[in-house]
Amino acid sequence: MAKHYLITGGAGFIGSNYVSRLLAKGEQVTVFDNLSRKGAEKNINWLRNLYGETAFKLIRGDLRDTKLLTETARDVDVIVHLAGQVAVTTSVTNPRQDFEDNALGTFNALEAARASHKNPVFLFASTNKVYGGMEETGVKEYKTRYMYENLPNGVPETQPLDFHSPYGCSKGTGDQYVRDYYRIYGLPTVVFRQSCIYGPRQFGIEDQGWIAWFAIASVLDRPITIYGNGKQVRDVLYVDDLLNAYDSAIEKIDQCAGEVYNVGGGIQNTLSVWLEFGPILERLLGRKIPVSWSDWRPGDQHVYVSDIRKVAQSLDWEPRVGVEDGIAKLVEWVKANRNLFLS
Repeated sequence: MAKHYLITGGAGFIGSNYVSRLLAKGEQVTVFDNLSRKGAEKNINWLRNLYGETAFKLIRGDLRDTKLLTETARDVDVIVHLAGQVAVTTSVTNPRQDFEDNALGTFNALEAARASHKNPVFLFASTNKVYGGMEETGVKEYKTRYMYENLPNGVPETQPLDFHSPYGCSKGTGDQYVRDYYRIYGLPTVVFRQSCIYGPRQFGIEDQGWIAWFAIASVLDRPITIYGNGKQVRDVLYVDDLLNAYDSAIEKIDQCAGEVYNVGGGIQNTLSVWLEFGPILERLLGRKIPVSWSDWRPGDQHVYVSDIRKVAQSLDWEPRVGVEDGIAKLVEWVKANRNLFLS
């Protein structure tokens, strides 16, 4: 029997990919989105062209509109809460907007779920930024990258929380509210502290979505600036693999309700932001890519790698798309859709 899914931020990168997957499986989908993000309307048009004008319901709304959000969530089986403000830099310049979008927006989504008739499954896209700068964690420098001295599997969920930056505070607030709504109200929630997710339908910009931004800029010959020395390391996860984790959590909700998972590429899928990523792009494009260099950005971690052993065991999940294959898929999508980036 088909489930009714509510995807907040369903016009975004992760959201539109998940909506497409759900529609292909015959699920009922409602998208709740204010369409403010770059590429949002293009993603909605893509979904309509692919599945038909009436294949899903679009509610153009804001997370601060509690009445509309509550009405929209009244009869859904699953809420996947992806909507929010996504950039650390934006949170610094406009912390009030960041708070309202992320902390208050997530609270409102939880309250809408609590008011629902169906006690829906509630998945929340949190962030690795809840761990802060991890300044006390030892880091070694190598020729093309940094790596942890004493975390051979990456950062576990037991790492102390240290909300840093308004973005870290607002997402961390939502993270903890989502966790607690299981304990206090019995709402079947799951928190995913996501690392760098990438893939098609991602309209990356310099401040957010760096893998997509570098791919787009490289294909279109736009200027690229590398902040720091390019050795900063992240674990990266192709979007289809993330969606597999979402599917598994919903399927196994009786076992994983109330849990928090670090989800990313893990230690097997790490990449330094330019000294290792740049050569991959140059191989794919068959040419040298010019870049300029600038100072480190405040709060930029030398390393962040997720320990994904808990999510792997709990959800019988693992990343299937390797770094080079995933980047090749992204570059091919950018090449095939140049027109999307010219307007």
